[in-house]
Amino acid sequence: MNFELTKTRFSCRAMLLSALCLSALLSWQSGHAQSSEEAEEEPEPIEFPSNLADRLAPLTEEEMAFLSDPSMTRSYAETPEELFEALEKRSPEEVKAYVQAMMWVREQRPFQEGVDEAFIPLNIDSPDFNAWTVRRPRSFDPEREDGPISLGRYMGGNGGIPTFAGAPVALTPEDLAAGDVDVAIVGAPLNMGSGWRDADHGPLALRLRGGMAGNDQYTQVNASSVLNIVDYGDIAIDNDSTERSMQHVREVVREIANTGAIPFIIGGDHSLEYPNVAAMVDVYGKGNVGVIHFDAHYDVGRDSPHYISHGQPIYRLLREDLITGADYIQVGLRSGSPNERIYRWMREEGFKYHSMAEVERYGWDYVMERVLAEAKGDGRYLYISFDVDVLDPSYIAGTGTPVAGGMTPRESIPIIRRLCAEDQVIGFDLVEVAPALDPAYTTALHSAAIVKACLTGIAMRAEGIDEPHYLNPVSLDHAQDDYHARNAPDESAEP
Repeated sequence: MNFELTKTRFSCRAMLLSALCLSALLSWQSGHAQSSEEAEEEPEPIEFPSNLADRLAPLTEEEMAFLSDPSMTRSYAETPEELFEALEKRSPEEVKAYVQAMMWVREQRPFQEGVDEAFIPLNIDSPDFNAWTVRRPRSFDPEREDGPISLGRYMGGNGGIPTFAGAPVALTPEDLAAGDVDVAIVGAPLNMGSGWRDADHGPLALRLRGGMAGNDQYTQVNASSVLNIVDYGDIAIDNDSTERSMQHVREVVREIANTGAIPFIIGGDHSLEYPNVAAMVDVYGKGNVGVIHFDAHYDVGRDSPHYISHGQPIYRLLREDLITGADYIQVGLRSGSPNERIYRWMREEGFKYHSMAEVERYGWDYVMERVLAEAKGDGRYLYISFDVDVLDPSYIAGTGTPVAGGMTPRESIPIIRRLCAEDQVIGFDLVEVAPALDPAYTTALHSAAIVKACLTGIAMRAEGIDEPHYLNPVSLDHAQDDYHARNAPDESAEP
């Protein structure tokens, strides 16, 4: 082997890759800056009270300009009043040192060309660079007809190999088409986007737990009987790179949707919302897809050094112009962010959001009806992204970022069932199940119930059950008297 020639080739390829990555990064940074400027007006300079004049006297013009800029000081004091309080506690010399320290920290935070790497180096000469996404050729296996394959050993449904909803398995798009599949449930065992481990075991937990299909007590509709449901296996994940995994997840979700089946993606962390929604837009077209995002967190982080994580999927969709804020409805927000400033930005972008503060003030039934009305909206296709941490930790302990004060299963199951029955749902994901964090296994139990609620709703729609908030009469009342007729509240009354 000519070592010098090989080294030269590698160097050239590495330089080319570096140039391409740097170009993409600079382009993104430029667009990011432009987007931020367009989204937020220039903040008014802070006006300091007269009692701070002596403390501010030693500051230079540059230091004073920095201190007066809310965008510069927001990391250290959320409001001007907090900043005033911090300054009042310091002498003039301490104030100057404090401001200089803030300025130094601010200078260190951005990307520094020539110091920081603008991309993550990959070994593009690896003979196995794409091995993880290469499909197994059909010629490697015994000949078979296209279509779903049952892995059950017994007629009663027990035994055999566990699958999502106890469904048969499909391996290829041809299987989906031949089986006239309505819903393909696929695992996406990714957890590198969260920083919390074990979300990759979410698909395994849901397969083992069961309870995702079968007869629904509330409606007496059996999704397993009405729909052709399959387990589409797991999507291959590059466990060293969330970024590399995104493209392949998008490909597989798009592959399912292109057959006419509804993809159900079981994660995995919430970075998956980006490729999942992107795939829906690929298939159904920009402007035709609305998204309902159930989550304790808003997931539109704009300032992370990473372009994708479980806190950025919505912003990446916005940044790539795949969706707009007006395409989103968010339900269950209650973490420390968004703060007031971000909420105002979300309003400007057209987001419809429903925090637990709204639930506290108006009650869940009122908020649920508002969400359902917004979802129906202009009749667009609907994608549902359900982060299990939208539920209270007392029900969902096995998740990476739990937040107290969340929804209950009694609140979440009806709204999911109704959304899937009363709207044209084209996709669904359930993410952030981390079973190792829950020794009681209630996380998998409640997560399976959420999936079942959506499957039931889709089955109801397929059966032509279009009555809003339909519940089967035999489940509602024992009919031994007329108690409900005499005492039940008027369900048709406006909230």
